[in-house]
Amino acid sequence: MRSLTDSVANLKGVGPKRVADLATLGIDTIEDLLTYYPTRYNDFTPTDIESAKDKQKITLQGVVVSEPLLVRYGYRRNRLTFRMQVGNEVVIATFFNQPYIKKQIELNQQVTVMGKWDAPRRQVTGNKLLKEKADDRNEFGAVYAVNKHIRQNVLQSFIRQAYEEYANIIPTYLPETIRQRYRLMDRRQMIREIHFPQTQATAKAARRTAAYEEFFLFQLRLQAIRRAHRQEDGERILYHNDELKEFIGGLPFELTDAQKRVVNEICRDMRQPYQMNRLLQGDVGSGKTIVAAIAIYAAITAGYQAALMAPTEILAGQHAKKLAKIFEGTHVQVALLTGSLTAKQHRELLTAMKRGDVNLIVGTHALIQDGVEYANLGLVITDEQHRFGVNQRQQLREKGEHPDVLAMTATPIPRTLAITNYGEMDVSIIDQLPAGRKPIQTKWLQSNQHAAAIHFLREQLKQGAQAYVVSPLIEESAALDVQNATDLYNQLSADLEPAYKVGLLHGRMGTEEKDEAMRQFKSGELQVLVATTVIEVGVDNPNATVMVIYDADRFGLAQLHQLRGRVGRGSRQSYCLLIADPKTDEGKARMKTMVATDDGFKIAEQDLKLRGSGDVLGKKQSGMPEFKVGDPVADLKMLQIARADAGNLLGMSKWDQVDENQPLVLYLKRHELETHFD
Repeated sequence: MRSLTDSVANLKGVGPKRVADLATLGIDTIEDLLTYYPTRYNDFTPTDIESAKDKQKITLQGVVVSEPLLVRYGYRRNRLTFRMQVGNEVVIATFFNQPYIKKQIELNQQVTVMGKWDAPRRQVTGNKLLKEKADDRNEFGAVYAVNKHIRQNVLQSFIRQAYEEYANIIPTYLPETIRQRYRLMDRRQMIREIHFPQTQATAKAARRTAAYEEFFLFQLRLQAIRRAHRQEDGERILYHNDELKEFIGGLPFELTDAQKRVVNEICRDMRQPYQMNRLLQGDVGSGKTIVAAIAIYAAITAGYQAALMAPTEILAGQHAKKLAKIFEGTHVQVALLTGSLTAKQHRELLTAMKRGDVNLIVGTHALIQDGVEYANLGLVITDEQHRFGVNQRQQLREKGEHPDVLAMTATPIPRTLAITNYGEMDVSIIDQLPAGRKPIQTKWLQSNQHAAAIHFLREQLKQGAQAYVVSPLIEESAALDVQNATDLYNQLSADLEPAYKVGLLHGRMGTEEKDEAMRQFKSGELQVLVATTVIEVGVDNPNATVMVIYDADRFGLAQLHQLRGRVGRGSRQSYCLLIADPKTDEGKARMKTMVATDDGFKIAEQDLKLRGSGDVLGKKQSGMPEFKVGDPVADLKMLQIARADAGNLLGMSKWDQVDENQPLVLYLKRHELETHFD
C-alpha cells in the first residue's frame, strides 16, 4: 500500500546514490519531494519589445535568420552573436562565454532567448537559450534550489514522477469551509500548480494556498500542545505565601511595578492544576533574574526542585554564582551541572539530585541528557530562550511530572515572531527598567575617528570607569578587513598601560582562563576588557560604563543591543561607541537605529524590517520554523488569520470526529503530539 512516507527509493531511477544525493537537499520521502517547492519561476512568456525598457530582463521568441558567429578574445573569453526575427523586427542576440550554444542554433529554427534588453542598440545580451517550440513546454517553469549532487532537470523529473504515482493519495488538510472562505485550492491541486503551473496566476494562487496551509498546520500544532498542557494534571505548587513575601521583603531593592505584575502572573500560574508554560520577555537589565529567583524560591518552599538551563557554561556559571548569593542564608541548595565536571563530580551530583539533596540545579544542555534524574522537579526555567528550540524545551519538561515551565529571553521578540515561535506559550513582559538607571548614550564614529574614541575612553578611565572593547574576530583574517581581538588587545595595551590594565577574553580560551579574566575585570584589577561576543549575554559588572564596538556593522541589531546592555547596569551614566564604516544602506540603517533608541522592542521591530524573519532569532539555534513558502513578516496578516482559524477549529466540540478533519488528526498524531481533545 502506497504512502507519502515511502522512501524516494520507490521511484524509478532512484538507486542508493540518488537516495543519498536527494538527502543532501533534505529529501528522504515522497512527501519531502512533493513539498520541495520551487524558489522561483522562469517566465518564458514572450516580451513585447515595443514596450520593453532599457536594461529590462526580457524573453524574446523568434526565428534565427543568420549563421551564429563565434569570436574568441582574451584568455578563455568569447562572444557568440546571431540575428533573429522577432515579429517585424530583426534583433541581435549576444551570448558571452557560452560557445557550446553555437551547436544549438540553426537557420530558420524557432528559439527563445532570455536576457537583458539594450533598447538603443535593439539587441539582447542572452543568459539562456531554449530551443523547444512554445507548444512543447509550459511558458512558466519552476526553478529549484539544487546543489552539485542534483541537477534541475533530474529533480524536476523525480517530482513529476512522484506526483503522477502518488497524486491520488495526497490528503487535503484544510477544511472545506476554510478553503471556500479564502478561495484556496485542495492540496492535490496546490501541489500540481506549484510545481507545474501553466501561468503566473496559477503559480501565485498555489503558493498562496501553500503559505496559508503552512501557517495553519504550524499554529494547529502549537495550540494543540498548549491545550494538551492545559488539560494535563500539572503540579499545583502551593508555595508558602508568607515565606515568599518575607524573601521578597528581604531583597536589597524594591521591585518595579512591572516586576511585581509579572511575579503575580507567574505565581498565579504555579498554583493552577495545569502546567505553566510562560515566556518571560524583558529588555537587557530589566531584572528578569530576580523574577526567576522569586519563582524558584516559591517552588522550593512547596518542596519541589527547580532547574535553570542556560545556553553556555559561562552564563550557567554566572547564574549559579548570582543565585547562590541571592539565596544566601536560605534553605536553597544551588548546584552547577555542566560538561566541565569531572566524572566523579558528575556522578556525585547526579546522585544528590536524584536523592533531592540539592533543590536548585543550574546548568547547560547537560540538564536534559539521558541519565539525569530529579527527585521532584516542579519548575523548569530556560534562559536566553531563543537559543533553544521546541524539542529542547520539551526534553527538559519531560524530566519531571509535568513541571511548570518559565522561559526567559533578553532578546526582545517582535509580536510577529512571538506568535510564530512561541505560540504555545503565555507571555509576560517586563517593560520597565529599575529605578535610577540612566539611558545609555550611544554614538556612531567612523574608523578615521579612532583617536577620538581612545581619547574618550582614557577620559572615562580617569574618572574610575571600566570599559569593554569588542571585536568581531579573535585573530587576523585574510578574508575580512576588520579589527580582531588579539590585535586590539596588543594595541590598547601599548596605548593605555601601565596607567590602566587591559585584559583579553574570547571563546577559544579555556573555561578557567575565561573565569579568571572575568574575575579580574569584576574585581577592578583590569580596567579594560577586550573581548569577542562571548560577553554578549550574562556578564554583569555594574562598574563597567563604557562599551566600544569595533566594526559594529558586522553585527546584527539584536546582537549590538545585547552587547550595549553589558553597560548601564549601575547608577552612573554609561556610553556606547560604535566604530564602523558600513558599505550598505542596511548597515547604515543599523547604526542610525542604535543611536536613535535603546528600546529593545523598537530595535527588534527594526531588525525584522531590515533582515526579515530568517535571521532575527537565528533559525538553526532557535527552532524558529523555516517555512518553505510563507513569510511571517510579509504575510503577517495571513499568519494571524491562520492562528485564529486553528484555535477556532480546536475549540469546536468533537472536531476530531468529523470525517473531513481526519487528515488533520493523523497529521497531529504523526508529529507525535500526545494531545487531548475536547
